[in-house]
Amino acid sequence: MDHRELGVAGAYAFFPEVFPDERGDFASPYQETAFAAAVGRRLFPVAQASRSVSRRGVVRGVHYTLVPPGTAKYVTCAGGRALDYVIDLRIGSPTFGRWESLELTAANGVAVYLPPGVGHAFAALEDDTVVCYLLSEEYQKEHELALSVFDGELGLRLPPGPPVLSERDRRAPTLAEAAAQGLLPRYDG
Repeated sequence: MDHRELGVAGAYAFFPEVFPDERGDFASPYQETAFAAAVGRRLFPVAQASRSVSRRGVVRGVHYTLVPPGTAKYVTCAGGRALDYVIDLRIGSPTFGRWESLELTAANGVAVYLPPGVGHAFAALEDDTVVCYLLSEEYQKEHELALSVFDGELGLRLPPGPPVLSERDRRAPTLAEAAAQGLLPRYDG
């Protein structure tokens, strides 16, 4: 499996080989040996596996967790297409404020690893887009935070058209507002 470190320190994209035939295709978006070779250690113990199904135009995020405890994520798309965003929100990180986006599809099998403190968002590019997550911690509402995808300081380039957002994501603060409130994670190297 090929991999590439993203423009956000500690975040990686993984590109599995896809094996098509007359039945469809097969891919393994997570392979422990490839992950360990890229990141330098095994994947976190999985505490929760989650999935979301979104219609075209839905934008979820920017979501992140308080550190500590922090939550690492391994994300892939099992159906449809998603434009996935990895955003460094960690104060003191050499890549603070940077982001990168990749298209995740069921066909390409691309997966993204996000270390704790890194923000995540995605835009569904098709109806019935299924995004799957492996998480290092179970969801705890009090640890889960959000930032505005419209924050000019972040400068995320969203797909054209009006996005469909949750009420929480519509009300999310900007990066500067979250920093002023002491809500951003710290980078520990």
